Amino acid sequence: MNDQQQQQQPKTKMSTIYLNQNAGGSWSEFFGDIYSGIAVGIGHPKWVVEKAIDQGVKAISSLTGMASSSSSADSSSNNSSIDNGKLDGSLKVIGVGYGRTGTYSLALALDELGFPTLHTQHLYENQKIFTHFVDNIFYKSIQQDEVITPDMYTPDFDLLLDGGFTATMDLPFALYYKQIHEIYPDCKFILTVRENSEVWFRSWDVLTKSITQPAQYGSFFFTHVNRLNYYMRWLFSIVNSDKTYLNAPFPLPPQNKARSISSYEAHNQKVRNSIPSSHLLEYNVREGWEPLCSFLEIPEANCPSTHGIPFPKSNSARAVTWQAYSSFIGPLVLTVFILFSVFSLVFRKVTGMSVISWCLFVKAKFMHWTNESLKERTKRNKNKMGMKMD
Repeated sequence: MNDQQQQQQPKTKMSTIYLNQNAGGSWSEFFGDIYSGIAVGIGHPKWVVEKAIDQGVKAISSLTGMASSSSSADSSSNNSSIDNGKLDGSLKVIGVGYGRTGTYSLALALDELGFPTLHTQHLYENQKIFTHFVDNIFYKSIQQDEVITPDMYTPDFDLLLDGGFTATMDLPFALYYKQIHEIYPDCKFILTVRENSEVWFRSWDVLTKSITQPAQYGSFFFTHVNRLNYYMRWLFSIVNSDKTYLNAPFPLPPQNKARSISSYEAHNQKVRNSIPSSHLLEYNVREGWEPLCSFLEIPEANCPSTHGIPFPKSNSARAVTWQAYSSFIGPLVLTVFILFSVFSLVFRKVTGMSVISWCLFVKAKFMHWTNESLKERTKRNKNKMGMKMD
């Protein structure tokens, strides 16, 4: 760890949508999980919309001759990002724990300590890196109907540095610890674990059930969701040691508990056997800042715990479930809104009335018809009664 990083003061700002420091089991924790899940879930379609708008602006700019100035600005921005991100040209920290072991909380903690961290949850937002993995590993596995494992292909990890990242968390990066250790011998590795394998599988199972349905329906409409579908199929094949997930029709088979737990435990043991103890921290996020700061050689005076900054807590099973709901429902509501707006404009042009005015008009006609029918029926009943009396 160089002197510049050791002297770096911890940041004091952290995204509140991810933080839920309330006592376990409390109502505050319950609503905090729901809020953070919805906030993160809505962030995914928000990114899609922003990307679409950005592409539209660039297309218009290219037509109006403003593309050169825009691209030069983007280029300088990217170069700045690369210069800031590469630091001394090597990856610093790699999370080698399976998903659902507190990897997102740890990613936020590393960001707080000054290590720009790429978590798999934001992999799709970094197109160069994501495309590299999709083209060479995820989609290629599906095409070949054969899982491309870490010992079969080594990704270009410099893409992470080019993107301004010095750390990663979660799968797929967690699987490439041997290659990363060989390429970046000074890199440190953190093996995140849960209390036991049963606890891990319960959380993993909740995640897979939560993301499968949005992927099933969203892949028909959004290209990036379809690419996430490729990643999900490859990931399930890796964790379950079963290639049938690659090309199985939806709904995908459920997670195999025995195989998943065996994969989780075998991976953890291989990490322990492969990475020197001086470069490996086995860690449960419940341990907080102290062991993390000590392992990363952060001076005690600069450790967030010294400044009373709570350790991030995010992505609980409940939050993940709500995240999946909101990421699926959000685009659906937006699509319905856009279609209704277009329909309303066309309707007004054709009929000269707004949809609401037309509905009120139809309602009035229906009420008038109903009243007239009731009057007619009442009149007929009175006539029948009069005839009977005669």
